[in-house]
Amino acid sequence: MVIVINKDEGEEKMVSIDELNSVKVLGVEFSGPLFTAKGWSRFNLLFVLTVCAFCSRQTVEAQTNGCSDRLDCESAWIGISSEEKSSVYEFAESYKNFIDGARTELSFVTNAINFAEGNGFENLQLVNSLAPGQKIYEVNRDRTISLFVIGREALVSGLHIVGAHIDSPRLELKGRPLYEDNGFALFQTNFHGGIKFHQWTNLPLALIGHVDKKDGARVPISVGLHPDDPIFLIPELSPHVDRDRNGKTLREFIGPEDLDPIVAHIPNLVDGGSVEEEVLGFLETQYGISRADLVSSELALVPAGKPRDLGFDRGLISAYGQDDRLAAYTTLRAIAEIGVPRKTVMAYLVDNEEVGNRNNTGAKSQYFEDLLSRLLYLQLGSDYKEPILRTAFRQSKFLSLDVNPGVNPMNPGVWESGNAPRLGFGLNLKLYGQGNTANSEFIAWTRNLLDRNSIPWQTSTYKVGSAGGGTIGGEFSRQNIEVIDFGVPLLSIHTPFAVSSKIDVHSLYRATKAFYSTED
Repeated sequence: MVIVINKDEGEEKMVSIDELNSVKVLGVEFSGPLFTAKGWSRFNLLFVLTVCAFCSRQTVEAQTNGCSDRLDCESAWIGISSEEKSSVYEFAESYKNFIDGARTELSFVTNAINFAEGNGFENLQLVNSLAPGQKIYEVNRDRTISLFVIGREALVSGLHIVGAHIDSPRLELKGRPLYEDNGFALFQTNFHGGIKFHQWTNLPLALIGHVDKKDGARVPISVGLHPDDPIFLIPELSPHVDRDRNGKTLREFIGPEDLDPIVAHIPNLVDGGSVEEEVLGFLETQYGISRADLVSSELALVPAGKPRDLGFDRGLISAYGQDDRLAAYTTLRAIAEIGVPRKTVMAYLVDNEEVGNRNNTGAKSQYFEDLLSRLLYLQLGSDYKEPILRTAFRQSKFLSLDVNPGVNPMNPGVWESGNAPRLGFGLNLKLYGQGNTANSEFIAWTRNLLDRNSIPWQTSTYKVGSAGGGTIGGEFSRQNIEVIDFGVPLLSIHTPFAVSSKIDVHSLYRATKAFYSTED
């Protein structure tokens, strides 16, 4: 028999059990005649080593839970093993690869369908009955996706639901966007979500989305993401000629009507020298679309840069769209790894949170009720009644996942430090106050879930009266569902490139998986 001994220098040595004269576990040395192979049976020795290994694991967990009980935990990077660090970095690479191709809710859903089907999920439209462990997904109008793993208990006993949104702040084209000015063709834009207008100037932009034509054809468009593609850009004034604007505020400096990107500048040399006409000719030749077809388009301008590691240690991620596709991706990964849960688990990934959960693909839509009522009908048939849906809601638990600002080292004073979330310290429970926080018993339940799974967490509360924000959570608490908001902190949230900590991203994935897996 051979076992591995960890030496004080951190090396590992493989030895025969007959060679052992002593071993030190948790600082206690076992040695002497009774410890030798002659004095101990192999069974006794293995029993002691097994108990010591168990005690070691319990001690580490107790230390983790102890700091969360005292609210004095250190950075989650401290004390992780090399294997855990490798897992964090590997997860981050898959996350970066996914969001690189998921720049809008439309492209997220397209990629999520591929992910779901590759992990054994079946389209609900093809399902006639439900069974424990069955994996199902459904798409709502190409802009929202829901995934389920059916549990052992009936749906009426409640679900464990994780919700996140898949839209992000961006620019989008107006219905009649194209115009010409001073020898340039430009697009008129509007904005989606809260942005600082000046941050979108002099930034390489990609145009992605689709155009729907009157004959029912849909024309996909993606320009700017491939290295060989052209990009678009909103030009800013140089410092040589903008001195008259130096005394203005940022909001006065660049306004929402100042965000028109250049799309061309070579005139049509045949039909009168118009750059605008040259662009229309290009759109007709390249895509078969007319000026009027742009009225029925959904075209977004998003940062063209790829997700990148940040810092010498590569511990941070800089990427567009981390609000809130970070939470959506961790939820996708978690639900794909669930076997046969006790409660049916659901991932609900929705559109339009950045503009107030509007429209029939946002969280305010009755689609959510419609979807769950259809699942209940599949399970119960003619025995289904509307009060059963309400009972299922009342028995459900809902994690509303969304990122939030973290402490910025350049401007830490915008936070009250005792209630401020910091990057690298794990996920944060959002304690808004003023009637917007989950009830205390659900917060306690969540703390217990996180602590017993050794998941690092902290809390987040804005300075009173000086900050704010919303999530999809309120739309579901109105349905009499138990809801809690949490997420991870970011730097530069709602800017073209937000910053996350890789260990926080991984912690959110672990928390979501623990929630789906719990027998509580």
